[in-house]
Amino acid sequence: MDLATTEAIEGRIRALVAEIAPDVRYVPKYGGLVMCCDPTTDNRFVGGIFHYKEHVSLEFTHGAGFDDPQGRLEGGGKYRRHLKFITASEVDDKDAQGFLQQAFAGVGQ
Repeated sequence: MDLATTEAIEGRIRALVAEIAPDVRYVPKYGGLVMCCDPTTDNRFVGGIFHYKEHVSLEFTHGAGFDDPQGRLEGGGKYRRHLKFITASEVDDKDAQGFLQQAFAGVGQ
């Protein structure tokens, strides 16, 4: 995946986050950027943005509990789920906004 595509995907995700949770902080962790809502700690976060060779992943710390009737979320762990993007348009097509709203609603945002 080229840098322009990666930046476009991340930019679209960040724009959605800014609309939903304008006070979120991005903290480098685990090889990506985690989204922290608590100004007092970097250890509590709702998820993160991670870049891979073939895609960008938007990961949700407690995504297993999200409403996902169309089965868009990937992963089979106990808590985490993620969305994979290879184009910026997929951010909207896969309803990243709806999942981000669920993630931030879970922390009182």
